[in-house]
Amino acid sequence: MTKKKADQTQAMQNATDAFELALTETNEGHYVLRLYVTGMTPNSRRAIENTKKICEEHLKGRYELEIIDIYQQPIFAKEGQIIAAPTLVKELPPPLRKFIGDMSHTERILLGLDLRKKN
Repeated sequence: MTKKKADQTQAMQNATDAFELALTETNEGHYVLRLYVTGMTPNSRRAIENTKKICEEHLKGRYELEIIDIYQQPIFAKEGQIIAAPTLVKELPPPLRKFIGDMSHTERILLGLDLRKKN
């Protein structure tokens, strides 16, 4: 098995394990998030910083964040149907949601994550 194939298999297993762990959690509002970026461009860096900030301020201790560089692992972009980057995907809790951009519109992200109610 090639290293690339082994890495992809391991990443898929990690994603499966995270999903199963989230399913077994009590309804404490555990979040499974994936952030797809394209290398370390300024936009990707901002998206990573903004996403981490949102998670630490609003989801501390009840989230898993996986950052996926689609230049290094393009198979995940195809499987996740990612058409633009950066893209944040909320896998759990349902419903699945996708956010495109540098995640600087915090209120919009919080609404989409169901952490704020729409006025």
